[in-house]
Amino acid sequence: MSAKKSYHHGDLRQSLINEATRMIAGSGVEKLSMRGLAESVGVSRTAAYHHFKDKNELLCAIAEQGFNHWYQVLGSRLREVPDDFEAWFREFSHAYIDFAQNHAEQYDLMFGRPIWKNGQPTDALRTISFETFQHYANFVKQCLSSDGFGQDQDALRVAQVTWGSLHGLSRLLIDGVYLDKASINSMCDTAARLLVQSRGVSGLL
Repeated sequence: MSAKKSYHHGDLRQSLINEATRMIAGSGVEKLSMRGLAESVGVSRTAAYHHFKDKNELLCAIAEQGFNHWYQVLGSRLREVPDDFEAWFREFSHAYIDFAQNHAEQYDLMFGRPIWKNGQPTDALRTISFETFQHYANFVKQCLSSDGFGQDQDALRVAQVTWGSLHGLSRLLIDGVYLDKASINSMCDTAARLLVQSRGVSGLL
């Protein structure tokens, strides 16, 4: 549904973000323009530019909302240290990749070239992206130290490697390198098994 049909006075900024997110999901980031967005929402370009000084700032707002959504979907899985880390990582991996696939264009803004290389991330986007990863890294640290087996592990590096693995698998699926989701799921299961085997224990990482 176009934001033009759901726009109400006072929530224009959010309406612009929602409509832009819908538009890039349908036709990609390259075809999104401030002019086209304003027309779709049913406001003037001046009104749109009042909330976002340019397209880059709008894209950053979409990415920022993506991180908020990511936390809503996956954050609850980072609250308690699991008894069976292999099972936890397998399930978390599947949920992570499902999120990336279901929100592919937004995910690309959260982690990809349009903002981080070709654009300029806003301070707000930098902050929420760091906080999201830090939350995951803190969880990994708890997992490593909970049973005394992880004292020689660098929690930050483990967090970076495991997140990097999930991101890489997500990109293989989003970019069409692997079209079979079952293959990606099997890779997730293998990654979880290898992580546990590398510890030589059957419980936590």
